[in-house]
Amino acid sequence: MSDDSFIREVNDEMRRDQAQALWDRFGPAILVLAILVVLGTAAFVGYRYWDESRANRSGDAFSQALKLANDGKSDDALTALQQLEKDGYGAYPLLARMRAATVKADKGDFAAAVTDFDGVAADTAIPQGIRDMARLRAALLLVDHGSFADVSSRVEALTADNNTLRHTAREALGLAAWKEGKTQDALKLFDQIAADDGAPRNARQRATLMSELIRGSGAS
Repeated sequence: MSDDSFIREVNDEMRRDQAQALWDRFGPAILVLAILVVLGTAAFVGYRYWDESRANRSGDAFSQALKLANDGKSDDALTALQQLEKDGYGAYPLLARMRAATVKADKGDFAAAVTDFDGVAADTAIPQGIRDMARLRAALLLVDHGSFADVSSRVEALTADNNTLRHTAREALGLAAWKEGKTQDALKLFDQIAADDGAPRNARQRATLMSELIRGSGAS
């Protein structure tokens, strides 16, 4: 045997010994880690499937409730929405809660609808943007079915210049003021909307029309 062959055999034997020593030392930990990776991946995939399945079921239930409402089956729609509030998943319980209030308003039960919207607005577990929207929805109902004070107590804070809902809040408050003969308050609010470049065009048009109506009536 040549010297080179002998050296290669010795090197190979040393590498095998080193590999065996490494495996004896770290092999069990590597196996455990591999098993944990497999189990973690399986758990993640399983959770995603479970999560998507629950969301899909709630989405289907919500769509069915909307169809019942659109078909004029208000009582059936409310039953379905109330069930979804209890056992729905993700955002659907809140969507069902808001939609149920709308269905009650469509039925003519304005007091119950306002109570429901007020409940959402007072729920600190709900994101502030949705709470503000619920407050605004209650105020819009109260323009026709409440007083200026009722509307003001819900949307006065939303009329600030930096609030994204200010246009609709000012419009609701302006209409409530006009309805109670508070023409100067109403005119100020409608003028604010008409002069606000950030307001939607249709909102500015309605506000301009109301301003002209108030001024034309001589009440300004």
